[in-house]
Amino acid sequence: MDYNEIIEIPPYSLGKEEKTGLLTARMKELTGFHMSHCQEYRRMMDSIGYEPDSARSYYDIPFLPVRLFKELPLCSVEPGEVFKTLTSSGTTGQAVSKIYLDRSTANNQQKTLARIVSSFTGANRMPMLIIDCPSVVKNRAMFSARGAGILGFSIFGSDRTYALDDDMKLNVDAVKAFLEKHKGERIFLFGFTFMIWQHFYKELAGLKKEGITIDLSKGILIHGGGWKKLISEAVSPEEFHQRLRDVCGLYSIHDYYGMVEQTGCIYMECECGHLHASVFSDVIMRRAADFSVCDVGEPGIIQVLSMLPESYPGHSLLTEDEGVLLGEDDCPCGRKGKYFKVLGRLKNAEIRGCSDTYAAKFN
Repeated sequence: MDYNEIIEIPPYSLGKEEKTGLLTARMKELTGFHMSHCQEYRRMMDSIGYEPDSARSYYDIPFLPVRLFKELPLCSVEPGEVFKTLTSSGTTGQAVSKIYLDRSTANNQQKTLARIVSSFTGANRMPMLIIDCPSVVKNRAMFSARGAGILGFSIFGSDRTYALDDDMKLNVDAVKAFLEKHKGERIFLFGFTFMIWQHFYKELAGLKKEGITIDLSKGILIHGGGWKKLISEAVSPEEFHQRLRDVCGLYSIHDYYGMVEQTGCIYMECECGHLHASVFSDVIMRRAADFSVCDVGEPGIIQVLSMLPESYPGHSLLTEDEGVLLGEDDCPCGRKGKYFKVLGRLKNAEIRGCSDTYAAKFN
């Protein structure tokens, strides 16, 4: 099935039966394609005796451990077709994942991200305040996950302004000028969770004590990249939201879960605080003992599936995160599909989220 047809489907419109049929067909197609075009992937599938037509549903599609992209150059296109290489976040000394994109896959990633996020923010572009520094996007040849995240979300913004300077200090004058220029308008903010807390919230809190208030009541914030450092500081998502409301009037706040190995297919947090799988992706929680499927409400290792990856075999991956499925097709927000919660990193797993790897410097 051509992905250009799939992307026309509204992101949260299909119930379980329809989505299962669509996702199964696409996953089998991608598995067969990567077996034919990626020698390393083919060897892995052959080693377990897997045949593409044997899968009855997408639950039967073999998964790769996400860490494998740090060990092997997994690519399903010729070297000359590689348009962009994404790298994962990592602390000093850690190996990083390398994800090879051709133009088609890169374009589909951006289109998919646009479909998912605009269903939350609306179709119109808004003035954008990026809670990061300009230097992070300088290397256009090899994007870090952090730079790729900023550039990916920048498609929703106009008149983009960085809230921090290259020393990661709040540029108060730039923020004030931006807000004055767009007074009365809806504002789009994007950043990574720990950076927002460390370099934005704390600075705003200090300014407020001095009698200086920045009004972001018309803003919508999307943030992601991990909670490890904030959880260790006993800052819950609820407190994160409340503190931002108190310091700058920001009420519309959405976390998201995603990774460089499946860029584009992010899992957005709804108004009820639940992460949602869109039509273009899915999650399965698996038991550590035997990788069997967990029941609703039972914690397990998160497997992520995406209809996107054509230039590399990243369509079915076992993460190093623990999560719990909360339900399917019945979230109070009205969106169809599975909704879930991420509980954190598995014990002894490497730190890898953009927010968490950056936060490791502050230990």
